[in-house]
Amino acid sequence: MTLEEQVKAMLEALRPMLQQDGGDLEFVKMEGKTVTLKLVGHCGSCPYAMMTLKSGIEQKLRELDPELVVERAE
Repeated sequence: MTLEEQVKAMLEALRPMLQQDGGDLEFVKMEGKTVTLKLVGHCGSCPYAMMTLKSGIEQKLRELDPELVVERAE
């Protein structure tokens, strides 16, 4: 399984947590070690969206590869 496939699988596992709060995420792309995601629903307009990306999703993805970085798509 490629790193991108592992990232997508991990994101699928994290989606229910976001969906509980009325939000969701969309995988946009992965270039090198940078994963670009779009937060939608309540997550898209939440003032804590960047914290969710950096402290939540990025930290979890770094279990796969410590060099992964998550960016938010607008």
